[in-house]
Amino acid sequence: MTQAPSAPPAAQTAAEPDLGAWPPPPFRAPAPPLVGQDGVRHFDGLTYAITLGYRPCLLDVHVPASEQPVPAVVWIHGGGWLEGDRRYPPPTVPVELLHGAVLGAGLALISIDYRHGLEAPFPAQLHDTKAAIRYVRQFATELGIDKDRIAVMGESAGGHLAALAGLVRADATEDDAELEGRVGVQDQDSAVQAVVSWYPATDLVALLSHPLPMPPAPDGSAYPNPFSALLGGTPEQLPELARVASPVTYAGGTTPPPFLLIHGTADTLLPYSQSEVLAEALLKAGGDVTLRPVEGADHIFLGTPDVTPIVAESVDFIARRLGV
Repeated sequence: MTQAPSAPPAAQTAAEPDLGAWPPPPFRAPAPPLVGQDGVRHFDGLTYAITLGYRPCLLDVHVPASEQPVPAVVWIHGGGWLEGDRRYPPPTVPVELLHGAVLGAGLALISIDYRHGLEAPFPAQLHDTKAAIRYVRQFATELGIDKDRIAVMGESAGGHLAALAGLVRADATEDDAELEGRVGVQDQDSAVQAVVSWYPATDLVALLSHPLPMPPAPDGSAYPNPFSALLGGTPEQLPELARVASPVTYAGGTTPPPFLLIHGTADTLLPYSQSEVLAEALLKAGGDVTLRPVEGADHIFLGTPDVTPIVAESVDFIARRLGV
């Protein structure tokens, strides 16, 4: 890849806080991209949120060749809110397949970090997700993105955060405003125009009693319970914290964006009923929702011989809803 010519200094720094100030700035403006031979612009490791006491949250942006701003999809990785990496989809979905499908549809792909449950309890993960969306809008011109056409797409824990990002609005209720957070860019909207969620957690209250087939942690110790780690409360507090962290709680609020839920019917980690209950709530609220069962598939679509149609349907849903 070759490096693009530098933009004028004013364009690079106009929206960035004073780097010499203390405390550190809440985000950093994008550096110029690297441009591939195919014309795709790559912005790697952009710091979208800096919170004292935590690692900086980063995102990558891949923008297809275009003379006009393009719509974008924000990809949110899974991993039980305990692990995962913005650069990699689940092992059943090749990186080349996901990235190629998104860019091939004329969409920009934004993949984000967020704080894990043992770093900070909920709602830190949602605060980070919304900060990433606001950051993209703040720097839409520099990134070549249409800030009025942004979707979110995630799997498992990332599907949970994608659903929340679509349903929680800063201007809805006082509780929603608190869930918006004060991380990163502040003076932009975090609303999205479409949501794709693969096998999400949607009703955490029901999941608190769901037995989880937990493997040992990489160091051989007991794997933490992801729900307890995410919520970070006492057993007495967990039911209320789980309600606040559940997408279904917000499904009856303001008109939701279009939703596509894709879930394996044999999912032993997050049951198929999790998508069913959210789809029912969205329909009751007058939402545009499609629930797509993947017959016989376990979590991360294990048991599915070819995930290509799933990726294609997901990207097509976003492209059509964003007017591509």
